[in-house]
Amino acid sequence: MTELGKRLAPVTTPIDGMVLFDLPVHGDARGWFKENWQREKMTALGLPDFGPVQNNVSFNETAGVTRGLHAEPWDKWVSVATGRVFGAWVDLREGPGFGAVFTAELDPSRAIFVPRGVANGFQTLEPRTAYTYLVNDHWSPDAAYSFVNLADPAVGIPWPIPLERAEISDKDRAHPPLSEASPVQPRRVLVLGARGQLGRALRAELGDAPHIEYAGRDDLDLTSPDLSTARRWRDYGAIVNAAAHTAVDAAESPAGRAEAWATNVTGVAALARVASENGVALVQVSSDYVFDGTAGRPYREDDPVAPLGVYGQTKAAAEAIAATVPRHYVVRTSWVIGDGDNFVRTMASLAERGVSPTVVDDQVGRLTFASELAQAIRHLLEVGAPSGVYNVTGGGEPRSWAQIASRVYELTGHDASRVVPVTTAEYYAGKAGVAPRPANSVLDLSKITATGFSPSDHDAALARHLAATR
Repeated sequence: MTELGKRLAPVTTPIDGMVLFDLPVHGDARGWFKENWQREKMTALGLPDFGPVQNNVSFNETAGVTRGLHAEPWDKWVSVATGRVFGAWVDLREGPGFGAVFTAELDPSRAIFVPRGVANGFQTLEPRTAYTYLVNDHWSPDAAYSFVNLADPAVGIPWPIPLERAEISDKDRAHPPLSEASPVQPRRVLVLGARGQLGRALRAELGDAPHIEYAGRDDLDLTSPDLSTARRWRDYGAIVNAAAHTAVDAAESPAGRAEAWATNVTGVAALARVASENGVALVQVSSDYVFDGTAGRPYREDDPVAPLGVYGQTKAAAEAIAATVPRHYVVRTSWVIGDGDNFVRTMASLAERGVSPTVVDDQVGRLTFASELAQAIRHLLEVGAPSGVYNVTGGGEPRSWAQIASRVYELTGHDASRVVPVTTAEYYAGKAGVAPRPANSVLDLSKITATGFSPSDHDAALARHLAATR
């Protein structure tokens, strides 16, 4: 027997994300052998690591058996064990690609990756054909399916054997035309901490499309033993955890410490388990407080963590947990300013009331506006950036808190010299239960910039923010 496939070669198709492969098939007098699915080789060629959990085989006794067109909420790796088929695929995903069609003949030397939401159909060209496919979810009656008619002229599939002579089930003959097919929604995105500064910014950025879900503290109990069944998690593409215990000083008390660890660590561990078990990307928002602030340069993503206080310890622990999820983004940020109470709003209010505040001048960093942080999170998910830690703050020249306060006074038309700079030790002298702060909160932005996202200058962003809120 000759070699049917010369090499493992990917071929792009008109349907986004669907890739056809030529597989090496090695034969001799005994028969043939092929690697039908080889994770390491396939992913090296750019195929998603889609995590198959089930293998299905459709055996067809005669030529002309025609099945489909069915779109399910999972990915498929389709191949042929024996015989030949004419394969047909129609994109039923919501979006500009809806209705795109691709056809190809498959034999043991060819296989195709079919993304979630693309309708799959085939017609056997030889008797005793075995059609096989790996899927990355188990069949469920609760899943959202979509169908399109095999004979719809709007789709125009050129079946080699006319459908009036084909063997087709009554159910497949009754599928609706493309004009009545239900578009398959994108995988769901769950945003936790939806009522916080970042949560509100994420809502403004991601919108209220049907597949975007927002949850506050009372909407999903991360400590529940039923968390794994609280949602049909296989329908989710990402969980963005913007929820956190951020009361830095309160975390130093016994009660605050327990709450910080429960929210920032135990909750993240529960999310990580759900994400890992269901192939969901986890976005975990972290903090400059994982560092002690003693470095003489901006902190990089791979610098060892050395938190000073309880809050920083919980965020460092959460980073380590999130990193166990196969697809994860730890978004490390600092000095977040958004819709609600924050440093900039406080300084603007003091300026309007004629107050001369004392502000620490030996803690240096950059502001991060929640709207831009939300944009960066969306960017990482949409471009499919490699998993890992990403620093995301405003860009530009770092400033101290006192310098930023002076800038707020200046931008709001007040005397910047009214801001009185002091050291951290002076500011907190005589105050009990104060958490230690890193003196250097400047984060290196090279890695996020390399993905194509360029943070805006935080001073310019401050000016725009104040102009918009006045």
